[in-house]
Amino acid sequence: MAEFLLPLGSRVNKNGKTHKAPEGATKVRKFRIYRFDPDSGANPRIDTYEVDMAACGPMVLDALIKIKNEIDPTLAFRRSCREGICGSCAMNIDGVNTLACTKACEEVASSDVKIYPLPHMPVIKDLVPDLTQFYAQYAAVKPWLSTRSTAPPDSERLQSKEDQEKIDGPSACILCACCSTSCPSYWWNSDRYLGPAALLAAYRWIIDSRDESTGERLDALEDPFRLYRCHTIMNCAEACPKDLNPAKAIGELKQMMAERQH
Repeated sequence: MAEFLLPLGSRVNKNGKTHKAPEGATKVRKFRIYRFDPDSGANPRIDTYEVDMAACGPMVLDALIKIKNEIDPTLAFRRSCREGICGSCAMNIDGVNTLACTKACEEVASSDVKIYPLPHMPVIKDLVPDLTQFYAQYAAVKPWLSTRSTAPPDSERLQSKEDQEKIDGPSACILCACCSTSCPSYWWNSDRYLGPAALLAAYRWIIDSRDESTGERLDALEDPFRLYRCHTIMNCAEACPKDLNPAKAIGELKQMMAERQH
């Protein structure tokens, strides 16, 4: 499986196939899309699709669905909810990691809409990255409630409204991987650095008032790479389509680490 580990467009044949708009199209826009099938043995290329936006929905995902349904059924990409909830359609659009379903074509500044898979990830095909390692890192922080005490016999484990509000933000993460794949530290150390998404999940459970494994969770992060490779570049916060701030959460984790050492 080839890896997409270089700056966008590197070693890519930019003169791929061009699919012209049908005659009579009144509002044509070009979509330049990364194409790569590892099984074919061919190098990656950029295919150009001319889409009549007068007969297309407003979002980038609408254009991709139109391309796949009406122009080129071989194009591969992920999508599901179309509501910015599932994170499936995360990709790099016009140089920015975002969700295709919430990115309007009119918001793309360049004349041609350039679409690549999430950067610095293995590519399964076209716009579909291999997120196996990403999910393994998420699982490594044990993203579930860990308790030792006996659960109340006739109720749930309750918490105050104030404690609930503390986890509302981190709980909104949809695991789209936009943040981690925008992080230079994750690009070069993804085998050891957990990355913004996994660390945000770790933070969410560490600050949960119902969780009883704070010490063990912090112990698991005590490593020169797992947590401390974050250099607060803030790409993660800028890329997050849910307006979360993983860098702030990572900073608070570092503060917790420092406080427990004194």
